[in-house]
Amino acid sequence: MPGYKGQCMCGAVKFEVPCEPFAMLVCHCIDCRAWSASPVNGATAYKRDQLTIKKGEDLIKRYTSSEGHNRCWCSVCGGHVFSDHPAYDLVDVYASVLEGLAFKPGAHVHYAQSILPIKDGLPKFKDFPAELGGSGEMMDE
Repeated sequence: MPGYKGQCMCGAVKFEVPCEPFAMLVCHCIDCRAWSASPVNGATAYKRDQLTIKKGEDLIKRYTSSEGHNRCWCSVCGGHVFSDHPAYDLVDVYASVLEGLAFKPGAHVHYAQSILPIKDGLPKFKDFPAELGGSGEMMDE
């Protein structure tokens, strides 16, 4: 399986993940939209121990948007790199910063908060799948 390298905008923070993510999702939540300044966020999920910081660990700053959800960025350029979710033992590495990743989401999450409806035939979760702590409730496109 291929691994991926990622970095912030200026390259001061570099990291690697050893494999394909166990999930790729399109998130529509208000927090991801505000953080990314975009109507959606492309999320890739990895176990926390799969993310290796190769350069600039001391330059990574964190903002706790809600308990257990730490959004991380480079203090040099401000480039967003990942969100750390220790309560779930996972990290969401932003799909757009992983070099060579073919982003193929399997579902949409927090679709109830969407400001950009996307009709692509993928499952639309009102919040999160039950196995990730959500209601598991589905929505129509």
